[in-house]
Amino acid sequence: MKYITIKDIAKQLNTSVSTVSRAFNDKADINPETKALVLKTAKALGYRPNPIAKKLMQQRSFTIGIIVPEFINAFFPEVIIGVQEILFEKGYQLLITQSSECYETELKNCKTLEDSMVDGLIVSISSETKNMEYYQNLIDSGFPIVLFNRVNNQLPCSKIVFNDYKWALFATEHLIQQGYTRIVHLKGNEGISLTNERMRGFIDAHQKHKLPFDKNQIIPTGFTLADGQQAAQKIIDSGNIPDAIFAANDPVAIGAMQVFKKNGYAIPKDIAFVGFTESQMATIIEPQLTSVAQPAKQIGIEAAKILLEQIENAKEFKPKTITLNGELNIRTSSIRN
Repeated sequence: MKYITIKDIAKQLNTSVSTVSRAFNDKADINPETKALVLKTAKALGYRPNPIAKKLMQQRSFTIGIIVPEFINAFFPEVIIGVQEILFEKGYQLLITQSSECYETELKNCKTLEDSMVDGLIVSISSETKNMEYYQNLIDSGFPIVLFNRVNNQLPCSKIVFNDYKWALFATEHLIQQGYTRIVHLKGNEGISLTNERMRGFIDAHQKHKLPFDKNQIIPTGFTLADGQQAAQKIIDSGNIPDAIFAANDPVAIGAMQVFKKNGYAIPKDIAFVGFTESQMATIIEPQLTSVAQPAKQIGIEAAKILLEQIENAKEFKPKTITLNGELNIRTSSIRN
């Protein structure tokens, strides 16, 4: 297949390459009739602008990189939909990678995207990511980065976060108001801001309602179905069964529910459950899971907007943090009859 160039158009019209170029770039010093003829001829010949040359001239790739921890939870695909909606409107493409909750994979993804000359990064860090040196170096060099959902508050970049503390408090309050008094929190991975915020909300709900609390009510887990299953089995083996569980996210809650049901516990009669992130699984599992819904698509929209703002106004831009709200969807898993 032969690619048509501006030289081919110039040759067809017996004119100069500079004249064709001025027509494409809508310069003022070209006759309107000549410009119309150039554009008509270009269309007839099947000319398409060279995107690589255009990007080199503008010193931009018009491509944004995004790194997410996983695709198992519907939360991250929803975020990507929001990001893409904004970027496509502005003529940007999106390169999507996942870290699989692995720091080394996340770092490789980051380096690959940087080598691909993306104009900026939108990142939700993995559960293993503790070393922020690579991100710090990028930020120090002026490279645009926006963190979302899982963020590190020490990095001086823009962040799109959810009010995890507030909604964890509300979720725990719901269980307390239903009459549950022995509540356990499956708290998720260490070192991630949302883990600490959800745990803090859980603790403060107990203090607010003057409900006895001790550190044994908080059990470290991960964020996966298997993590919930393992935590539930340990609780059952211990013989110290709570009357309710508030999990760091829906997969952990659902994994724990599966194990308790398998061991003959009725939900919510014997033990109640509340999750977080409002996954599609929440309405499929039986009984349906009470969960905190996050505005995943809106998080993506805000992340894309703020990144583009930084790209367009690099010198004047100052990092900002946007905090979004959600809602508690109450279902059968937590309602005491």
